[in-house]
Order: sequence, then structure tokens, then C-alpha cells
Amino acid sequence: MLPETSTPVEGSRIPLFGRAIEEAIARRYEESGAESYGITPECFRATVAAVVIRYAAKGSEVESLELVTSLRVEELVLARACSAGSDKAWDAFISRFRAALYATACRLTKDEASGRELADGLYADLYGIPNSEGRRVSKLDYYTGRGSLEGWLRTVLARQHIDRCRTHAKDVSLDEQIEHGVCFAQHPEPIAPAADGRLSAAIAQTLADLAHEERFLLASYYLDQRTLADIARQIGVHESTVSRKMDRLTTALRKRIRRRLQSAGVHPDRCDELLRELDVRDIDVDVGPSLKQERTVGTF
Repeated sequence: MLPETSTPVEGSRIPLFGRAIEEAIARRYEESGAESYGITPECFRATVAAVVIRYAAKGSEVESLELVTSLRVEELVLARACSAGSDKAWDAFISRFRAALYATACRLTKDEASGRELADGLYADLYGIPNSEGRRVSKLDYYTGRGSLEGWLRTVLARQHIDRCRTHAKDVSLDEQIEHGVCFAQHPEPIAPAADGRLSAAIAQTLADLAHEERFLLASYYLDQRTLADIARQIGVHESTVSRKMDRLTTALRKRIRRRLQSAGVHPDRCDELLRELDVRDIDVDVGPSLKQERTVGTF
């Protein structure tokens, strides 16, 4: 099962906002290109309003307004139009993202055939699978427009690959792996130093300040290499609940790291550049000691 990076945001109860926010949503509709996909102002408003409710419900009107103005509305409406089955939207989606997704999948699997299989599996989930009621449910419904659609797609693809690898590893014995020539390195490959030492420092400080539940989730997923489903079974919740928590946590971590970078004197534009190009393989940070503390299951 492909792990979700969030849950669908649309709901039936959308409240009225203040005048400034309503006007901002109306302006974003004009900027989004939603009309070209047949998405009405009312539908667009419901989508954007639901994102505001989820991520800024407890914030001030200023914070809600900042969220509305920062959303990638062109990509958000493209995702919703694809989910609704728009041929025009799918043509635009494939033209824009197909090559990049295939390239990412091939890098993950290190094999072109396996990469295409991984990417094609993602496309099937994006296109949608009928539920028990016969309604097509697309993974694109989980995209909220708070980050780039391409980055979101890469995250979903990487999670799918990780879960496939973990499932395969459980199904194949050590003897079978040796028989098929699997090599087990005696020592890990050296880690290249980060391009900016302040980024490594910010990451180390952020991990050291993790809350108990945050540490448990990250350690279970990244150190213990457990699937979202495994973690959900252990703590007695639905897999989507763990997925939502992981999505919120990783988003929060990036924000915390960004704040630390700025506190260290890094210009905001440079912060965005460092985080945009961030590859964990290039970070000289030993995350083990931070994440292995207090590994018992917390209250969810």
C-alpha cells in the first residue's frame, strides 16, 4: 500500500473567513488557472479553505492570510483536476512531471526496469483506485499546495520504494540473499561533508530538541526501517494517522531547521536554497544518538 503524505483536505463544513482572506482566495483563483480545468470559484474556495482550516485554524488572521498567499495554487488545481479525471489536466501533468518521476525512480532503484515499474505503480495510485462505493480515490487528493507538487511526488515515490524494500527484505531469507549475490558492506560508505556546516549544526540541534513522540516516529521509520503499517499496528492506530503525523513532523522539522539557520545568520534566500537542495546523504550528522533516546511507545 502506498503511504499517504497527508489526508484529503476537502470537507463539507467550510466556514466564512474575514474579508481579507476571502478576497485573497478570490485573487488566488484568478491566478491559479482553475477555470481552464472547469473548477469553479466555489470548489476552489472549498479546497483552499480546508487547507487553511487544517494548518492555520488556531493561528491569527495574519497567519491564515500568509498561508493563502503562499499556496502553490496552480499546482493545487492541477492535482485536483487530475483527481477529478480531467484529460486536459492529465496531459499537462504527464508533460510536466513524467520524465522527472521516471528519473527519480531509476535513481532510487538503480535499475531502469525497476524504476519504471516503481513509477508506473505510483501513476496507478495517482490516477485513482475505486473504493467500496465505486468512487475513484486518487492519491493526488492528499496534496495541499503548501510545497511544490514535484517535491511532494518525490516524497511519495521514495516512501513507496522504502516500503517495497522493507517488505521484500522480510520475505527473503539471508541465505537467499547470499545466493543471489547480495553484498553486505563491512563498513558504511564515507559520508560527504555538508556544503554548509551551519546546516549540519542546525539539523543536529533540531534533532536534539525532539519531543518524545517525534523521536519515536523518526527512529521507528528511519532507524528501525519499519513501514508505516508496522508502526500503526504497534501503537494501535490507523496507518493514515501515522502518515499524517509523519507529514506534519517532517514539515515542522524543516521549519525548525530554517529558523535555526536564520538565527545563525543565514540569509532567508540561502536557507531556502540549502533546504531545497538538501540530501541527507551529504549531511555529516550522526542521527542515531538523538533518535535512540527514550524509544518506548508514546501516547498518540
